[in-house]
Parts: sequence; structure tokens; C-alpha cells
Amino acid sequence: MDRNGRLRVGIAGAAGRPRIFREALSAHPRAELAALCDVTEERLDKAREHMGAVPGYLSYESMLAEAELDAVIIGTPMALHVEQAILALDQGLHVISEVPAGISLEECRRLAEAAERSRGRYIMAENCNYMKPHMTITNMVRDGLFGELYFAEGEYLHDAKALCEATPWRRVWQTGVNGITYGTHSLGPILDWMEGDRIVKISCIGSGRHYTDSGNRPFEQEDTCIMTARTEKGRLVKIRLDLLSERPTALNYTLQGTRGCYESVRHELLGAGKLFLQSGGGDDDKREWTDLMKVGRDYVPDVWRTVPEAMLGPSGHGGSDYVMMTDFLNALTEGKPSPLGIHRALDMTLPGLISRESAERDGAWLDVPDSRGWFE
Repeated sequence: MDRNGRLRVGIAGAAGRPRIFREALSAHPRAELAALCDVTEERLDKAREHMGAVPGYLSYESMLAEAELDAVIIGTPMALHVEQAILALDQGLHVISEVPAGISLEECRRLAEAAERSRGRYIMAENCNYMKPHMTITNMVRDGLFGELYFAEGEYLHDAKALCEATPWRRVWQTGVNGITYGTHSLGPILDWMEGDRIVKISCIGSGRHYTDSGNRPFEQEDTCIMTARTEKGRLVKIRLDLLSERPTALNYTLQGTRGCYESVRHELLGAGKLFLQSGGGDDDKREWTDLMKVGRDYVPDVWRTVPEAMLGPSGHGGSDYVMMTDFLNALTEGKPSPLGIHRALDMTLPGLISRESAERDGAWLDVPDSRGWFE
């Protein structure tokens, strides 16, 4: 903390996605942006255009050694997340890492070990958990309105072929591997709704390959991959990932319980969706869908009532980036637990890593490890 008791935060990969966090950092009374890091001076200049005149570093290690930080936001390519997180955790810093937590089981184990021994805390920045409809559904689930949950599905559909050309790391780590290794957007909100539960077994199959990159090479990832999963409490979950098909971006979710269900707006990225909740009257003629934000307005978290208007557009993922970072900063400055700590982050990451092997084995059902058991 600085002399005023504020959390000093550095950002790695500052010219990329983390720029959207500036508003939350600037607005927070107990945090300040203290350092930026990226790979070229040009990218640092680009970051400063959004972040202001903040000290910049071309070396991540130098930023950690010299900037007197309390926490670091890791917004770098997927393959760097674990190594950079471990470096920070081993210096006692808090880590807020973009998704997924890691790209292999071995990496995830090393990350969990580092988080276990560090006085710093690890948090994974899955913004889909913080979208307004998803947080509203969470509060309604906690209040028992859905009854006993037994099925959910999540879909992340995003034609990333052009992104793979603009950011080559995506061609390696997103469309260069099969299965649902980039699955936390789909699975994250579901595990939030299913509090205290985790995926224990999965099967993954794909639809085949119909697209090629600019070099006319088929993508290693199949166009659509479907992961069927069973949870520890016996619930059924279906996850779809599609980064190649010709279609607009969409995030689709379903939740089914004994007293009702939720369906997102399947053709809109940020739509609220509709609910059916059992009224108790038993009159089938009156069964109908109702807009989530009409029925659930009393369940919208208070934090959503103070999101700046500028953050509510697509670039801020409808405001979820602001809400997420505000929640993380509150957790770190107030000593409160984060809902996306190391083990929940791995609950969201490990099923997708296992899905790669399942897809290679024609959909074989495989067990998903529990990171909590790695330290028993």
C-alpha cells in the first residue's frame, strides 16, 4: 500500500484488453494504477493514451522488482498467464489474471501450489460471471426461486478467424488446439449459479473441420465442440464453444430447476433473456415467459446501480468489466474473499483442459481433478 493506504496496481499487457479497467481503477478510493508493462514502446504509448502518464516497463520482471506494487493485472496471451502469475505470487503480490487460469494440467498444478504458499491472493477475471443478467439469476437462485437445479448449458460463439490473424497467439492457443480449452466464458456463470458444486466428469466431441486460416491450413480446433459434463451433485451441464463458424458473436445460457427455468436471448450478445417461474397455481394456460429484468429487478445487485454510463456499451461488455474489477479491488482492499479465487478458477479451467483429451479419444468420458485435493 502507498502512504495513503491505497493498493498499488500494475498492469501487464496494458495496451490490450486491460485498458477497459481504467475507469474502475480511477474510481476506486483505495486503489491506484502505479505501473504499465507491454512489449514495445509503441504499445506503452498506446496504453498511456488511455491510462494517463503512468510509469512504463518493457520487462515484466523489472516492473515487479521496481514499481513497489501490491497487485498485478495480467492481460497477456494465455500461454504467459501462469508464469507471470507465479512470479508475482512468489513476491507476495495479489494477482488478477485474465482467462483461462492455465493451458495445461501441469501449469495449473504449479499455479495452485504458488497460490497456496503465497501471502498474495489469486483471482481470475472471468467477466461473464459479472454480467448483469447472470448476477441477477445468481441472487434468484440463492433465494430458492428456481427450486433444485439439475441442468444448465452455456455457449460461447465468436467467429475469431480474423482475430487469429491479428493476434497470432490466438491461432496457437485458441484455434490451434481442439476441445474447449477456452471454456470459462461458458462455464463460469453456471458454476456461480451451482454454488458449492464442480464438474467431475466430462465427454467432448466436435463437428469436424470446415475452415482454414490465411495460410490455407485447417484449424486444429473443430468448428463446434460440445462438452457434456456431470457435476459432483449429479447435475447435467452442456458447454458449447465455437470460434470459427460464420455467425455473429453470442453468449447463450440455459438454467433449469424444479420450479422454473431461464433462457438467454440467443441472438444477442448482451440481452437479458426470459424466465419461467412456477407460480404455484397449477394452471397450465397461464404458463408463459417473462422478461428477466421485469421479474428480477429486485434481485439486481446494488453495484449495478452505480455503473458509469460509458461502461455499459459492448467495449465494457455491458458494464461487467467495471463491476468485476470494482468487486476485485474491494476484496483486496477490504480483506474479503473473492468468488473467483484459485480453486474456483481451476474449477472453471480444468474441465476444458480435460476435454482436449476426450475429443482426441472420440468423446471418452474422463474424470476432472479437484485442485483442492492436490494439497491433502
